[in-house]
Amino acid sequence: MNWIYFFDLCGTAVFALSGALAAGKHRMDPFGVIVLAAVTAVGGGTIRDAIIGATPVFWITDPNYIAVILATVVACLIFIRKPYKLSNKSLPIADAFGLALFTVIGAEKALSLELSGMAAVVVGLITGVGGGIIRDVLCRQVPMVLRTEVYATASIVGGISYTISLQAGMGSMTALSLAMLSTLIIRLSAIHWHLSLPAFDLKTKK
Repeated sequence: MNWIYFFDLCGTAVFALSGALAAGKHRMDPFGVIVLAAVTAVGGGTIRDAIIGATPVFWITDPNYIAVILATVVACLIFIRKPYKLSNKSLPIADAFGLALFTVIGAEKALSLELSGMAAVVVGLITGVGGGIIRDVLCRQVPMVLRTEVYATASIVGGISYTISLQAGMGSMTALSLAMLSTLIIRLSAIHWHLSLPAFDLKTKK
């Protein structure tokens, strides 16, 4: 079984759920839910493939990604009728799992194209945060990655963990699990304890 591909589809479903929940919080119609779920799920990977020249992008050549997004949206519309009644942490937690999965997927794709370890970390970061940025912009919010929340940092640590683990001779599954776990621990800890980085507060004289 191709575990990388399996986790990629899992990440697509998780980020699609994240987008659908965000659409529900903003009271969008079913078409809006589909659009927001789709751009959240494949946005980061699309930007990644465009940057590294892996064209046509992955979801164009593999319809399974679109099928997963549609199935996730339908399930969300049926079983989660009123997303605004969910906990305020539901969206960040779903997003954290998507971040962990896509960070590793992005880094793995960069390494498979024989890019450097540093490039793999950056590509992993783009894959992990790209869809969320598009989602937040469409919802007219400041993207999580640009706030003081510990978000991009978790992705960077996960990407570094994955590349170093592979370079140290660990198996791909071990490296993948370690990287996802490190990303999740940092991001979920930040959500639970409201951890954040210092804000750049440039005050001007009146």
